[in-house]
Amino acid sequence: MKDLYEVQRAMRNMRRQAMQRGVIAVLDIGTSKIACLVLQFDGPSQFRETDGVGPMAGQSNFRVIGTATTRSRGMRYGEIETMAETERAIRTVIQSAQKVAGVRVDHVIACISGARPASYGLAGEIALPAGKVTEGDVARVLASCDVPDFGRGREVLHAQPVNFALDGRSGLSDPRDQSGSRLACDMHVLTIDGDAAGNLEHCIRRCDMELAGVASASYASGLAALVEDEQELGAACIDLGGGTTGVSVFIKKHMIFADAVRVGGELITQDIAKGLRVSHAVAERLKTLHGGLEATGRDDREMIELGGETGDWETDRRSVSRADLIGIMRPRVEEILENVAGILDAAGFDSMPSRQIVLTGGGSQIPGLDVLASRMLGQNVRIGRPLRIQGLPHNATAPGFSSAIGLALLTAHPQDEWWDFDMPAEHYPARSLRRAYRWFRNNW
Repeated sequence: MKDLYEVQRAMRNMRRQAMQRGVIAVLDIGTSKIACLVLQFDGPSQFRETDGVGPMAGQSNFRVIGTATTRSRGMRYGEIETMAETERAIRTVIQSAQKVAGVRVDHVIACISGARPASYGLAGEIALPAGKVTEGDVARVLASCDVPDFGRGREVLHAQPVNFALDGRSGLSDPRDQSGSRLACDMHVLTIDGDAAGNLEHCIRRCDMELAGVASASYASGLAALVEDEQELGAACIDLGGGTTGVSVFIKKHMIFADAVRVGGELITQDIAKGLRVSHAVAERLKTLHGGLEATGRDDREMIELGGETGDWETDRRSVSRADLIGIMRPRVEEILENVAGILDAAGFDSMPSRQIVLTGGGSQIPGLDVLASRMLGQNVRIGRPLRIQGLPHNATAPGFSSAIGLALLTAHPQDEWWDFDMPAEHYPARSLRRAYRWFRNNW
């Protein structure tokens, strides 16, 4: 446990140092595209230590000074499949973003969408000898959580306290300096596949960049697409990406559950390519320009000339109705939504006070998706666009940039995590987690 604690604190310190120097890059490595945002911070004079949520992690204002996107290569299901291809794509997008920003960036924070995420809810309770909660008591109650066996090759990505209770008074976000005799806490732990995370870290290091942190893409998308009331009352964010569909559940402004489905918009494109016998590029264009999920009588008469899409009128004079295109796309989208419904049921989403569902990501722009999702998932469904942040160009405000924008918000305003507290060595849990955290020890 000491290894993980020291490694994560080192990453936090690296992030803070990069912010104090002025610039840091955030990298959203998806299956269909890679996006990079270069952030400029106010500097040490404006670096706030105790303002807002996450006071231990540190807060700062920022603005975007450089953006770049490129087609993702060597990725499958949100994980690296071909290291060399992904490395070239990351180098390209980082160099483009640095050119736009006019500065060199040495540190990057990345988000990962695949790696089979799994959520765990942990609980701990301690007595308060002094009758008052100190910062050391918060560290002790976090260390008292009974940690299960995550399984071989699983690594902890997030370990966030989401609720504190003092003598039965629950719902406390910060119990420090309050009087009481017993302190309890609930902590959400998100684990991922260690090999996939290790490949991502190795690829970024091969691009001559220092990795200052890794976050869940589902978590980042929820921060960007959910408004404050939705995060407080309870909402689920569904991030429809190219290779995976991420699901994150928020309540009381904390993420309490996250998971992902290994099905995304890329499979919809493949279905179109196979069904209409066209190339992958043409299928993507058909999906983007003519796709939909709700067929009407007019769609039977609206013909799409495939020769016009390919530019080859001599050899391909076929045409297809928009209703036929919708008939190819809809079954795959229904499969995605059925898998999402199963995840939400497993998370106990129906018991939340507000069951708002927000769709974001590039796949959420398919016409008719909100209507279909309302019928399959519930009535409270909307399409979520990411929050506006200072300096962000208009072409980077689409739902497909939710993960990148959320990662920028998380970089500047991180939530407290286990390793943000000074944990004395004598309070480390007796149960060793060295095997589960071997990846952190070997790579940082």
